[in-house]
Amino acid sequence: MQKLLNRFLAYVRHDTRPDESSTLSPSSISQMLFAEKLVSELEDIGLSEVSLDGNGYVMATLPANTMSDRPVIGFISHMDTSPEAPSEKINPQVHQNYNGGDITLNKEKGLVLSPRDFSELKRYKGQTIITSDGTTLLGADDKAGISEIVTAMEYLITHPELKHGRIRIAFTPDEEIGRGADHFNVKAFGADYAYTLDGGGLGELEYENFNAAAVTVTISGRGVHPGSAKGTMINSLMLARRFDALLPLKERPEHTSDYQGFFHLYDMRGTVEETTMKYIIRDHDPLQFSDRKRVMEEAATSLRKRYKDSGISVVMKDQYFNMKEIIEANFFIFENAIKAYRKAGIEPVIKPVRGGTDGARLSFMGLPCPNLFTGGHNYHSRYEYIPLQSMEKAIEVIINLAVDAKSKKK
Repeated sequence: MQKLLNRFLAYVRHDTRPDESSTLSPSSISQMLFAEKLVSELEDIGLSEVSLDGNGYVMATLPANTMSDRPVIGFISHMDTSPEAPSEKINPQVHQNYNGGDITLNKEKGLVLSPRDFSELKRYKGQTIITSDGTTLLGADDKAGISEIVTAMEYLITHPELKHGRIRIAFTPDEEIGRGADHFNVKAFGADYAYTLDGGGLGELEYENFNAAAVTVTISGRGVHPGSAKGTMINSLMLARRFDALLPLKERPEHTSDYQGFFHLYDMRGTVEETTMKYIIRDHDPLQFSDRKRVMEEAATSLRKRYKDSGISVVMKDQYFNMKEIIEANFFIFENAIKAYRKAGIEPVIKPVRGGTDGARLSFMGLPCPNLFTGGHNYHSRYEYIPLQSMEKAIEVIINLAVDAKSKKK
C-alpha cells in the first residue's frame, strides 16, 4: 500500500489538463511530459513493448507466463484531468485513520469535506483518505486508474507463481474533452477485450453509458451606446439567457440521476455583441438523445424568429454512444468482472455510467470495454477524495481478472 500511495501522490502532482482549443494530440504538452515519465517507469518495473506514439498514447505488455490458451486482455486509463476545476499545483493531503467526521481541506479558506454533504464518507471510517488541499481537484480521475494498473502489473511481475496470459495496458490523452479514443490503435493494442479503470466508488461496475454530444451555441448581437440603445441594441448576453431558459429546467445535472439525461451549460462568456455558450447533452436512450438535439435546435429557431437581426448558430458534435449493445453481445467479459469482484470480497454495484469512458468509443471500434471502479468520489471538484483501501481493492480485481482469464470466447 505504501508503494501504491507514493506512486499515486507522485502522479497527481503532474498537471495534465487538456486544452479543448487545441487541434493537436495530445492537446497539451503537459500530457506528453507525463506520458514520457510513465514510459520510463513501465520500463523500469520490467514491462516489455513499451511505446509512446506521436499522439501521446502509452502502451506496454506483460508477457504471458504460461503456455495455456488464454485471451489477451487489456487495462486502460486516461492521463488527463478535468478542465472544469482548478488543477494547477495540486497538493495532495493524506488523512490516516479517518475518524468519520469533517476533514479540513483548507483552514484558511474554510473548505471542509464533510459527511453532512457527502454521506458516503462515513463508510470509510478508519481508512486512509486522500484529498487535495481544497484549492484544486485531486486528479484521481484518472491518475488512480493509472496507479492501480501500474501497481498491479508490478505485483504480477514480482509474483511469477501467479499464472496469466498476455496482458496489454494503455494510457490515453484527452479523454476529458471527448478525444481519448481518436487515435487509439486497436489493432496495435492487440487485446481480445479490455477494461477501463475510470469508475467511481468501491464496487461500481458499469457497461452502460450516456450517448453524448458537445454543443456550441454562438449568439451575435448589436452593440451601441446604452444611452441611445432603445430600439437598436441587441444584447447577446440577454439572448443567451433566454436561450437557456427555453431548455427544460428540471433536465439539468443537478436535478437528474440514474438513467435520466440532461442538458448541461458548463461555460458561458461574451459581450453585448457576441456570446458563446458550451453545453453537453446526455441520454442513455438513443431516441431521447435525438430529441434533446431537436429541443436545442427549436430553441434557436424560436429566438431567430423573435430577434430577426441577431445571429444564432448551434453546432453539435457527437462524442460517444452507449456501449450497452456491444457489451451485451460479449457478456462473458462482464461476467468475468463480477467473478473478479466477488473473489476480492466485493459485491458489484452495477449501475449506468452518468458520463462516458474511452471504453464506450473503443467498444464500437472493436474492443469491448466494461468499466471498473477506481475508488474515488466527487470527481471534477475540489471535494474529490479517494480511500487508499479502495485503490488496493481495485488492484486485487485487476489481478483476479488477469489470473482467472482461462480461455478465449469460442
